[in-house]
Amino acid sequence: QVQLRESGGGSVPAGGSLRLSCVASGHTYSGDCMGWFRQAPGEELEGIATIDRNGLTTYPEFVKGRFTISRDNAKNTLYLHIKSLKPEDTAMYYCAAGFFRRFCRFDDYETRQGTWGQGTQVTVSS
Repeated sequence: QVQLRESGGGSVPAGGSLRLSCVASGHTYSGDCMGWFRQAPGEELEGIATIDRNGLTTYPEFVKGRFTISRDNAKNTLYLHIKSLKPEDTAMYYCAAGFFRRFCRFDDYETRQGTWGQGTQVTVSS
């Protein structure tokens, strides 16, 4: 069974840091495009980081410099390092693979395809 399982979320004060992890099982994702997404209450899902098989990354402007996506293919694990957290970063964070339509980009995804994890909650207090 193909699964993605996120961990590492929690409640942190503004300015803090977190490292989210996403462990894959049932499939080797080393050659796949993978990404992180988030959804705040009452808001739409938004892409926040992607990484392709060559390590090329994409981010929206509002997270550049604060969010870093990386992968450890030997561990079949995807990471998201977040620093300088803001209250507006509060959301459920999801990892996914096989989600893109044409390009491995944060803004080119289809939620009805690929494999998605169950999410990990990040709450940032002011």
